Amino acid sequence: MASSIPAEYPISFTVDPAEGDRNRVTCAFRIFLAVPILVVAGAIGGGTLAVLGSDSQSTASAAGGLLVGAPALMILFRQKYPRWWFDWNYALMRFQNRVGAYMFLLRDEYPSTDDEQAVHLDIAYPEVSTELNRWLPLVKWFLAIPHYIVLVFLYIGLFFALIGAWFSILFTGRYPHGIYDFAVGVMRWNNRVIGYALILATDQYPPFRLAP
Repeated sequence: MASSIPAEYPISFTVDPAEGDRNRVTCAFRIFLAVPILVVAGAIGGGTLAVLGSDSQSTASAAGGLLVGAPALMILFRQKYPRWWFDWNYALMRFQNRVGAYMFLLRDEYPSTDDEQAVHLDIAYPEVSTELNRWLPLVKWFLAIPHYIVLVFLYIGLFFALIGAWFSILFTGRYPHGIYDFAVGVMRWNNRVIGYALILATDQYPPFRLAP
């Protein structure tokens, strides 16, 4: 099983650890401070649906603002992945991850809508004719079901771990290293699954691991 896992997966994710003591005030009220950026994130998803067309069409073409159905059809019938569609998905995922890192208390700076900041997501633009099987978009969502199940349990565990991290920051000003690595690992796992099953950036099946 281990031999089938690529040494370096084509989707990478890291978060630079915060240096020094954390901002206890912003961490204490993080859920309230994040409301404006969460509204922005929700508005971006809604705007995408409106651009794509009617409700029935947009539901089949997007998921949370990500372009899904349209790239799948282009890969299937034309063996093309329009670069601007990929760039939209890539930029939106990077933004969502900055918001996620802020919500998970990994960083204290407020999420930027455009700057990379300390949250690094790298996804290579695929060469469709040589790197992507035109038929896999039909089944990738199904093949990724085991990952969906694992991610449900990982996020349940992360919820309770973040409660511990929240108290640790309030009383010590520090984020426990073990919880930090776990939170980044869960986000990395989630990004790999999205990149494989939804935005279709790679045909390499995501590894079952938190580590890079």
